[in-house]
Amino acid sequence: MESTTALPQREHMPKLAFRLMKLSMNFMDLFFSPANKLNSFGIYQGDTVIDYGCGPGRYLKQASSLVGLNGRVYAVDIHDLAYKCVTRLVKRKKLSNVYPVKANRYFAAIQEDKADLIFVLDAFHMISQPNEFLNELHRLVKPNGRIILEDGHQKRSKTLKKVNDNKRWYIQSEKKKHLILSPRFKIK
Repeated sequence: MESTTALPQREHMPKLAFRLMKLSMNFMDLFFSPANKLNSFGIYQGDTVIDYGCGPGRYLKQASSLVGLNGRVYAVDIHDLAYKCVTRLVKRKKLSNVYPVKANRYFAAIQEDKADLIFVLDAFHMISQPNEFLNELHRLVKPNGRIILEDGHQKRSKTLKKVNDNKRWYIQSEKKKHLILSPRFKIK
């Protein structure tokens, strides 16, 4: 799964763009709590969840609280600034059950079949190789796990095409802004 070739340029956000994104998220969070979104995902005490494409970590505090002391949250991103930002957030907020992970391409150094839930929020539209990305999510999720896959800045029809072309996912349900997926089968 791991590859040494670089990702396309659109997946590498310049530092200034990352900082502007973080600033705009902080502003939006003053009016719309990110906790509300996570509360609807069915995250339970003791779960292992992955925030894939975590950016500056706006959902990590709530995810940490929902999984509790016996749960784990992996904060995964390909960007160095995201990794640094999340590492600082974990220390500052004392989130002892949150683990920052810097992805190499789409590969995250996390044991396979680990996650009860993976959420990908406002990131899927930027993925240039959706088949490779969805294969990595498939590797990470438990056989009875789920994926919350937000459309982001693309039409639902495009999200559905990418998921259906991969053939590893069953669409459990469609919500207004995201899909809930479960693995069709697990290849060993």
